Amino acid sequence: MTQNPPSLRPDLAPVVRLPDAARPGQPRIGMVSLGCPKALVDSERILTRLRAEGYGISPDYAGADAVIVNTCGFLDSAKAESLDAIGEALKENGKVIVTGCLGAEPDYIREHHPNILAVTGPHQYEQVLDAVHVAVPPSPDPFVDLLPASGVSLTPRHYSYLKISEGCNHKCKFCIIPDMRGRLVSRPAHAVLREAERLFESGVKELLVISQDTSAYGLDRKYDVNPWKDGEVRSHITDLSREMGKLGAWVRLHYVYPYPSVRELIPLMADPESGLLPYLDIPFQHAHPDVLKRMARPAAGAKTLDEIAAWRAQCPDITLRSTFIVGYPGETEAEFQTLLDWMAEAQLDRVGCFQYENVAGARSNALADHVPGEVKQDRWDRFMEKAQAISEAKLLAKVGTRMDVIIDEIDEDAATCRTKSDAPEIDGNLFIDEGFEHLSVGDIVSVTVDEAGEYDLWGVLDR
Repeated sequence: MTQNPPSLRPDLAPVVRLPDAARPGQPRIGMVSLGCPKALVDSERILTRLRAEGYGISPDYAGADAVIVNTCGFLDSAKAESLDAIGEALKENGKVIVTGCLGAEPDYIREHHPNILAVTGPHQYEQVLDAVHVAVPPSPDPFVDLLPASGVSLTPRHYSYLKISEGCNHKCKFCIIPDMRGRLVSRPAHAVLREAERLFESGVKELLVISQDTSAYGLDRKYDVNPWKDGEVRSHITDLSREMGKLGAWVRLHYVYPYPSVRELIPLMADPESGLLPYLDIPFQHAHPDVLKRMARPAAGAKTLDEIAAWRAQCPDITLRSTFIVGYPGETEAEFQTLLDWMAEAQLDRVGCFQYENVAGARSNALADHVPGEVKQDRWDRFMEKAQAISEAKLLAKVGTRMDVIIDEIDEDAATCRTKSDAPEIDGNLFIDEGFEHLSVGDIVSVTVDEAGEYDLWGVLDR
């Protein structure tokens, strides 16, 4: 039994679970997938295409004819992690193809690892396949190499990430994602819904909706109308959420900016029959207006508190998750204290926090008054202490309540579950440590909470 670590980076996807099945003589490709859930979806799409061409997937270096490393370039620390992963793959296998966000800087990668076979940027699936074909020619057997309708999944069978758009139109000074992944490009609504339907039919019980900016979905398409079943559906997050909720799976929204349009989602979240979980993952980043201005963020702390109050008035059970940056250039002690005071009033349920880092190419690097490392660490400690106290109090208030949970893992000690308030591997867990032997991973069961910790809950099965 494991407990969810409180400082887990919210930019990371769950641990990749590679299948281990290949026929004799089948060419096999390994995959190292780093970074966020959006990158994980890219990895799944690449592997699905490769499986369709007759390649097997290797869970280790030794069994792979070549290795793809899907990199992250979000922070300098993430770049260093990507370079380390490339180096390890070269050492253990020797034939390495690099893709992903850091792939947008091929000279930088080759400067450190000149022996890689190829470099491609993010979501350049065709170029990745071309590089694999050169390194390891395909050898399909149409009578054996069958691909499941849902494609290759790198997450457990009962939940799946569903990417609805690529790119971002924001120009936040600390972020270079728009430079690497481009401007917003939304998928047609009917294409997203078809994928959601296939995933549900394959056994997925929870859809985690992701993009760079989920609430902007469809803006680039001018919210066009698409045919769907016997009617029509707009390329708009409200319409998309309503239709996905009809499938019967849990639907969880990530990376939602607090635009006024979010108000349209709250009635759906308040309706237990809608399928849309009362959960919003909103990257507030800070609360002081001057810091937000220096970040070039489309938000304001005071107005956000009003929005939060309105959401909770309409949907009292809503869970709010967010991420913040402390130690941003120019952040004063008074500005940081404003953030702590805002946190005390906002009472967010789930919180992640970064210490600011310079990223090559980011405009924030040129800002004045960078905060010393020891000050950033002190502010991070104080912020997380505040967040932990809020989390502990909120979880304690759940003792004695009944709730549905989805089971992620079962071992000899307990069933590790999540409530509707918990996203995989970035939020907390609920543990059932008695009478769980008959349960299965993916089951959704009702429990009564009987114990609470700082980030996790414990419960007993309802009979």
